[in-house]
Amino acid sequence: MRTVTVMVAVLATATAVLAGCGGKVGNSGGVDTKRIVLIPGVANEPFYISMQCGAQDEARKLGYQLQTQAPTQFDASLQTPIVTGVIANKPGAILIAPTHATAMAAPIKQAKDAGIKVIEVDTALDDTSIALSSISSDNTKGGQLAARTLAKLVGDKGPTLVINTKAGTSTTDQRAQGFEAELKNHPGMSSLGVQYNNNDAAQAASIVTATLAAHPDLAGIFATNLSSAEGAATGLRNANKLGQVKLVGFDASPKQVEDLKAGTVQALIAQDPATIGVDGVDQAVAAIEGKPVTRTIQTDMIAITQADMGADSKYFYKSKC
Repeated sequence: MRTVTVMVAVLATATAVLAGCGGKVGNSGGVDTKRIVLIPGVANEPFYISMQCGAQDEARKLGYQLQTQAPTQFDASLQTPIVTGVIANKPGAILIAPTHATAMAAPIKQAKDAGIKVIEVDTALDDTSIALSSISSDNTKGGQLAARTLAKLVGDKGPTLVINTKAGTSTTDQRAQGFEAELKNHPGMSSLGVQYNNNDAAQAASIVTATLAAHPDLAGIFATNLSSAEGAATGLRNANKLGQVKLVGFDASPKQVEDLKAGTVQALIAQDPATIGVDGVDQAVAAIEGKPVTRTIQTDMIAITQADMGADSKYFYKSKC
């Protein structure tokens, strides 16, 4: 884990590099209208790498330059100085995945006030007045799909648990809400509620251990993100319940695909991050060029099991472009 001091040094270097980049400067507050900056939720995460790949290809096609700067952790205190540094260099637009629905509102509003077009990708602020467009998976429907998938795996009966990451993360909260809502359509199943692991796999494993002690008849788990799924699998493995308690994860990074192939998880709900990146660039370019912008765009998701891995491999996330 890098310290904040190191992060500031990295940001200073990145700022210097950005300052040296040439580009066509428009008349909207001196912004560089041919440059777009993508600020993902966290660095080196296959979901965001896949998004970056899609965004880069689309920007190149449209004659724009796309740069990426990401925090080392999904944390508002680390994303905020990146936003501040990007504002100082005034790109035409930013594509950003806010790491908190309220804590990131002030710094992102500063970007808007500086004349930079703001497009949200993946996650969103509670304040809908700041961004011009929000592109994401329909996470509520993703949670509903997870519930229907888990229902098939457990034969529509038994108690289930949701392990979520950090409260206040719009995407995962919507997944949990969608799951809980759909579960009401399956009377043979029950909910043990939602527990948070603070994006820590070890904490997720502890949650599973404690839940199994109190509810040995646990039938299934829905893990809303990677750390939740990895920790849940560890907890089930330690209890010799791996495969017996059905586990549905979210996303399709290389590690998650390996876990599906090995039977560590029984299903994955895969998003389409590359399309989110493409749509984000399209909306940013439209905003820069004064064309109409679509306020909300939602992309599709799919449930993948071992049986259909081959047919759905196009949904697997990338570790590099």
